[in-house]
Amino acid sequence: MVLILQGRCAAVTSDRSQLAAKKTSFPDPAAHTLLPDVLSKEPLGPVTVNNDSGLSDALRWVIFATMQAEESGIDSNNLKQKLAFAKANPNQADLRRFLGVEGDLGEQLGLSADFVPRVIASVGNYGEIYERNVGKASRLKLERGLNNSYKNGGLIYSPPFR
Repeated sequence: MVLILQGRCAAVTSDRSQLAAKKTSFPDPAAHTLLPDVLSKEPLGPVTVNNDSGLSDALRWVIFATMQAEESGIDSNNLKQKLAFAKANPNQADLRRFLGVEGDLGEQLGLSADFVPRVIASVGNYGEIYERNVGKASRLKLERGLNNSYKNGGLIYSPPFR
């Protein structure tokens, strides 16, 4: 990045979020443009140490929970209402399983039965997390693009919580 700030090169390539973050630290961020072209996909994800399969499984399902919450229209603002609805309606089996009202998914993962509502209450759904950290509500102002739900033209979706 030093070379671009010194005017010794015309462009730099890297992960979009890394470029956007670096740009915010430049003396004059507005003098630099993050092009819309994507040259390669560089998916980022969590890793665990020493093949910790239990932690890997828990992390994977916590991430899936944030994705499924967004797809289901559940966010940190309406979580209490959705949870109350699920508890009051035994015919909502999918919603009840997802929110830990019935079933044992959390237990199978070594987590509490209510791990999904706890995650959503703590950090929000995938869209809320994205917007707050790298999206329009952040300093980076990145468009969601492929990081959007599949319902909105992106690649984000969760396996079923069954």
